[in-house]
Amino acid sequence: MSTAPKFSAEPMNDDLLARAQLAGARTEILRTQVTEMLRKDFSEATPQIVTHGYAWLCAYAEAVKQGVDYFRKLREAGKAGRLEENLFAIGMSEFIRRLAFGIPMNQTEIVRPYDFPGCARYFTDFAAAPEVAAFLQAPDRVERAAVTAEMIANNAGAPASGVADEDETIALLREQFHRFSRDKVAPFAHEWHMKDVLIPQNLIDEMAALGAFGLTISENYGGSAMGKTAMCVMSEELSCGYIGVGSLGTRTEIAAELILHGGTQTQKDKYLPGLASGTILPTAVFTEPNTGSDLGSLKTRAVRDGDIYRITGAKTWITHAVRADLMTVLARTDPNAKDWRGLSMFLAEKPRGTDSAPFPINGLKGGEIPVLGYRGMKEYELAFDNFEVPASALLGEVEGSGFKHLMKTFESARVQTAARALGVAQNALDLAVKYATQRVQFGQPIIKFGRTAEKISLMAAEMFFIRALTMFAAESVDTGKRCDTEAGMAKLTAAALAWSAADNALQIHGGNGFATEYEISRVLCDARILNIFEGAAEIQAEVVAKRLLG
Repeated sequence: MSTAPKFSAEPMNDDLLARAQLAGARTEILRTQVTEMLRKDFSEATPQIVTHGYAWLCAYAEAVKQGVDYFRKLREAGKAGRLEENLFAIGMSEFIRRLAFGIPMNQTEIVRPYDFPGCARYFTDFAAAPEVAAFLQAPDRVERAAVTAEMIANNAGAPASGVADEDETIALLREQFHRFSRDKVAPFAHEWHMKDVLIPQNLIDEMAALGAFGLTISENYGGSAMGKTAMCVMSEELSCGYIGVGSLGTRTEIAAELILHGGTQTQKDKYLPGLASGTILPTAVFTEPNTGSDLGSLKTRAVRDGDIYRITGAKTWITHAVRADLMTVLARTDPNAKDWRGLSMFLAEKPRGTDSAPFPINGLKGGEIPVLGYRGMKEYELAFDNFEVPASALLGEVEGSGFKHLMKTFESARVQTAARALGVAQNALDLAVKYATQRVQFGQPIIKFGRTAEKISLMAAEMFFIRALTMFAAESVDTGKRCDTEAGMAKLTAAALAWSAADNALQIHGGNGFATEYEISRVLCDARILNIFEGAAEIQAEVVAKRLLG
């Protein structure tokens, strides 16, 4: 790459943080004003465009707040260089513009000020405030984009654009899994995808040796007890190599959290060491063909018969089912209860399957679901027919607590999904930069063209803010307090970012991006699922809005 333009070497603007803090304060005022207005008439009859749009507004406002705080910490630590400044300035301008004039929930549904009853004047006042108007106008935006795209290209190979972990232990963890992902995952991910095969067992063994499966499990059970921030960093870096590998740790996390929160001491002693070491691979068996997000209407039943339960019913979208050793199965134990109150969770063991005998156990059959992406663990439909589990397999050995147990895992699962989405977005960015620097058109690399540079710089700038929001959500989970709002905001925005980054990266590839031989075609398919699993975007918005509006 050529030397960066003179603009990148100019002294940093000491007023940038101060102006951003003022604009952030205005953002908080806007969020408060809209909240108070909507609360007056909020009910089940309120249109979803209003409630869901409000959730998106709050998510972006929180991203601004956390992004400003993150940049402040970088400044204070002396880690905010020109790249970080540019990403921060571009991201502030973009998010402020969305809040002022229209927030995209997807490509066609844009929530605008007049969609919020009685709130239009608040948005007008917001846009007119001098500290906000400065970011709306952003006269240096085009020049910053060109410089930033070139700086990102020159920084190729680093863990992620604009990342500076405050904690040295976390920074070392990021570097460790970045190297592993770069050397052991990324070079083979596209082949696994194209051949539609399971992630090799030897790679899982290497992950286990690095402590990937016991990262958040207590040291008493062989884990590292490092918390959710560490889990998010690991998942992001692994997902940058391949989303399937990044998701492997999440499978274990869900099972471990269920057992830690709801299991008996015997169940903890029996399963947690194996989960932490990677010798026990779990799978979550919750969803049914006609339920989707409505888990309270599950029909799979578990009937007590002496010292055993017999499980009968159909499940779908079960990840990594053939190779799993332990199934966490949600089933109805009270046939008279028609909602979540009749559900219980079971720790059901099974032998690992093979290609010739995928489910070698009585009472359980299954078939693979062909999918566009996220292929490395495979998806299955399962049919239970009087499948026997011992009574001791009932989580906590108490019936009717299954849904409550499951709810305790949602926050962690959604924050981790946000981290995976960041990894996928970073993968898309890396591929876009690599292609844009090598592809020559009209006598120069296409990264020199304005709109290509804009796409690249905006991907990285959004990641700067959404990463700050995700890490904030992870820290919130570690406090033990209820934080489904923070987790939902992170998952909502990060999933949208992954899809837009993959889409724009493919656009930069042009026609080549549409060819399956190019990696970006896989990343686009992988990115699409993030807006659906662990709670679809619409569900996330509903949860966030109802929590904030009471």
